[in-house]
Amino acid sequence: MTPIESLIERYAAGSTLLAYAAGGIHDEKARERPGPGRWSCAELVAHIVDSDLVDSDRMKRVIADEAATLLPYDENRWVAGLHSAEMPIDAGLALFAANRAWTARILRACDEAAFRRAGLHGERGRLTLAELVAANVTHLDHHLRFLYGKRANLGISVQPRYLNSTID
Repeated sequence: MTPIESLIERYAAGSTLLAYAAGGIHDEKARERPGPGRWSCAELVAHIVDSDLVDSDRMKRVIADEAATLLPYDENRWVAGLHSAEMPIDAGLALFAANRAWTARILRACDEAAFRRAGLHGERGRLTLAELVAANVTHLDHHLRFLYGKRANLGISVQPRYLNSTID
């Protein structure tokens, strides 16, 4: 398996991992703010889903467009403005899984050269497709740490699992 193929498989595995990490958090618990971090479990899952949708759009632009422009967004404004606390976790997990599966199919169809293509992000500068995919793997792991911590504080902990084996 090539490094790119391995990266795509880790990206695709994110839906199973998020379903494991967020599964079984019922609505009343999902809206509590148990720490660490500012967001409730529902808000955190909504952010992960919204971010994934934005990033899959960015990936598609890099693959298909010349001189792709990758727009930034304010995650805190999105969480507040998009009523993330009210979003059901199960619906978010279904959307995340469908988006990851669809985007992974697109990524698997790309040749190695596509992963060197780049877009220009308004805050982070030039980003290649490979960098975008890797950032998504890292982003999910980053937020899973908070989700596992919140679950533990709610008394519904699960054994942490991550996409990158280097995270403890």
